[in-house]
Formats: sequence, structure tokens, C-alpha cells
Amino acid sequence: MQALTYFIALSIDGFIAGPDDEVDFFEGSDEYMTWMADEYADALPSHVREQLGLADAPLTRFDTVVMGRRTYEPALAAGILSPYSHLRQFVISTSLEESHPRVSVIRHNPLEVVRELKGRDADLGIYLAGGGRLAGALLGEIDRLVVKRYPVVAGDGIPAFGAHFNPTAFELESVQSFAGGNIVETYTR
Repeated sequence: MQALTYFIALSIDGFIAGPDDEVDFFEGSDEYMTWMADEYADALPSHVREQLGLADAPLTRFDTVVMGRRTYEPALAAGILSPYSHLRQFVISTSLEESHPRVSVIRHNPLEVVRELKGRDADLGIYLAGGGRLAGALLGEIDRLVVKRYPVVAGDGIPAFGAHFNPTAFELESVQSFAGGNIVETYTR
């Protein structure tokens, strides 16, 4: 059975992006970026893996990515039709047209799709890339949270789990801190 991991960037005040999907205020030190490449290279878009010389690196954590339309759209705008070509890619959207043979657009119940994916017998997990509304809808299926907290207050933006009150307990597994103020908190269900 595959675990679903929500691997997210988060401001101090709990936003995964600004009100207009801005993410350029999420900056990290060299130490933090090295950790990302060493520990979570699977979660890097394929073009970033290539730039870092990791294009042929074996997958160690994930073999599948699930994302919402708004998470996928910046790649489309940049002409990247298959942003995670090293993974099985699923985009949850009722309005998006098929864009690439390696990207499956799912128009029906995301819970059903994720439960089906989690039921597969596989060694690697599923990366939930966002966005917040999708994470809120899938909260009951999330097995692990890896929260990359950035030392910035956004003030407004897209919350990490949508806007519905739904207290869900997780257990803190680890906390890592890096030069420049980045913190990574790992939680398990």
C-alpha cells in the first residue's frame, strides 16, 4: 500500500502561496536547497532535476504525483506539459483539457482516485503537490506531512488545507532547521 505525503512549502502564517499564486517569496539557504536535492529529489520538477544533474537519479520516495489544476498551470504557462516526467502524474481538474500523454487529468472524485492509487502494491509513495483545496479534500487520506516552513509571513494567500474547519491529529516525527531560518517538520498520521 502506498502512503500519501503532502510535501508543502508554508509561510509562518500558514499559506502555501500568495493570493495570486505567488511563491517567489519562498527562499532557502544553500544548506536547505542541498537537503532538498539530497532527500527529496523525487519531488523536484524534472527540469530542476536536470539542472541539478539528478535527471537519472533513482527514485527513492515517490513514484506518483497528484496535484490540482492551479499547481499544474505554472508549468503549462512555461511550456512544460509534463513537469514531473520521472513520476506518474495525475492532475485533478474539471476544466483542464488533456495536455500530455504522461499526465492523467482526473475529472471525478479525487478521494476515489487517491484511494485507488494508495491501494496499489508499490515500494514508493505518492507525492501530493498541492494545492490547498485539494489537500483539504484529501485530508483524511494523507498519511504524512512534510512541512517546509519558510521564515516569512505572507499576510494573505492560499491556505495549506483550504478553508474548512476539520481538526485532524498528526504526530510530530522530526524537526530540522537550516541556516537562514528554514525549518522542515515531518508529521505522521
